[in-house]
Amino acid sequence: MGHLELLLTMFMGVQGEALKLSYPHDTGLEQVSLNWDEQTIPFFLKNDSWEAVIGIDLDREPKEYSINILLIYENKEKISIERKIEVSSKSFPTTELVVAPQYVQLSEENQQRASREAEEINKIYNSFSYNPYWKEQFIVPVKNTTTGTNFGHRRIFNGEPRAPHSGADLKASRGTEVLASNSGKIVLAKNLFFSGNAIFIDHGLGIYSTYLHLSEILVEIDSFVERGQVIGLAGDTGRVTGPHLHWGVRIMGARVDPFSLLKL
Repeated sequence: MGHLELLLTMFMGVQGEALKLSYPHDTGLEQVSLNWDEQTIPFFLKNDSWEAVIGIDLDREPKEYSINILLIYENKEKISIERKIEVSSKSFPTTELVVAPQYVQLSEENQQRASREAEEINKIYNSFSYNPYWKEQFIVPVKNTTTGTNFGHRRIFNGEPRAPHSGADLKASRGTEVLASNSGKIVLAKNLFFSGNAIFIDHGLGIYSTYLHLSEILVEIDSFVERGQVIGLAGDTGRVTGPHLHWGVRIMGARVDPFSLLKL
């Protein structure tokens, strides 16, 4: 409990980015969790520090938020700490794209399929494990690539506004190897209407990475993969304008720039 004074009173975050919170381990401290907007986010013990990774959705209102951090000790003593997160705004440009008409004006059959798939994906994002599957830093899933484009862009397909782009687009020709950005469990590996051939990896603690528009899927559902393992090949399946890799990250459902996760 002597470390309470080391905990910052205000955390600074940005729309569409990941944020790591840490708290020094204390004798007898058994569990640490954070409550924000009725979401409980667990901390995990790493070396001599408790850490949590939270996501600030790209559309979260920029303002000051209250959070509650709960410390539970072996003797069952509980200490509640009130802190603040200041979320600042980020500017996202608008991008106009031309794609095949069937991906904008959906037939009844395709609309039903897209709705079913959206429900399946939401179910995945709404469940998570309380332990991290990873131990090392996250990596970019395409070798020799250090940047991505279009995260958060407000998109207009064939003249019609659609949802913001929730991932980063990486340059990759058809057949380029796609790597797992970190260790985890494959929770989806199949063709989706909008996303084409897709892979979702559960990294634990509500962190998911997604790899879309693949030409080939090289992993099986429910299998575990290691950081840097080849999981698929880049392609141009689904709603695309050309070959590339869409790399996305969700943290407790929040859409964040995957490159912000590399800094943690």
